[in-house]
Amino acid sequence: MVGLGGGLIYAPLFVLLGYPLGTAVATSLLLNGIAALSAAITYWRSRLVDTQIGLPLIISSSLAAPLGALGTQRIDIRLFTGILALVIIFAALRMIFSPKPATQEPAAISTARKVLGGAIIGIAIGLLAGLLGIGGGVFIVPLLIYVLKIPTKVAAATSIFIVVFSSFSGFLAHVSLAEMDWGFTFTAAILSFTGGQIGSRIMAQRLKGRTVRIIFGFVLLVFSAKLIEKAFM
Repeated sequence: MVGLGGGLIYAPLFVLLGYPLGTAVATSLLLNGIAALSAAITYWRSRLVDTQIGLPLIISSSLAAPLGALGTQRIDIRLFTGILALVIIFAALRMIFSPKPATQEPAAISTARKVLGGAIIGIAIGLLAGLLGIGGGVFIVPLLIYVLKIPTKVAAATSIFIVVFSSFSGFLAHVSLAEMDWGFTFTAAILSFTGGQIGSRIMAQRLKGRTVRIIFGFVLLVFSAKLIEKAFM
């Protein structure tokens, strides 16, 4: 519903539950990709996805995600947890204090700016997605809105479309290095797909998610507090 895919919940939850770091990130990326794919189907049918910005971002983020995944195997668990907590705090504040979607017609954006901007953003997003297991939607949405001036609704839909590829790319890099709990993952994948369908339909048809965004923001703050406690206390 908010263009993130779910990795901001999966990754910290699995770390807090005591999963090995590689397993937590790999499982998070897989579930994140499945939820995003579910939502992307709805957005694509609703013609909300901007492929001119999406395709360059998909290519660059998918190439960069495996590099970030390699970094996960070398990073200290306390440092990883601290970085993840900071990312989640940023996401929570963006959710709670985000402005209302603009209603006016956006200015025309050149194709060259979309392609170049998408490629640069994609590299950074792919590295973070592969490293932290979060898909990257928390950064994609504000960058599309405030840097490339993409309308809010289109930015959220295009972000989900991109997150599908960055998540699966990062997962493929992780899965060969991590031990997976496939029984748990399969069950969670079905529920993630279902949740993606419900959330995307609410956003695409109504876009009245202000209350949901605030609640989700406070949930993320609780997760970040628990992660900081785990890392430094």
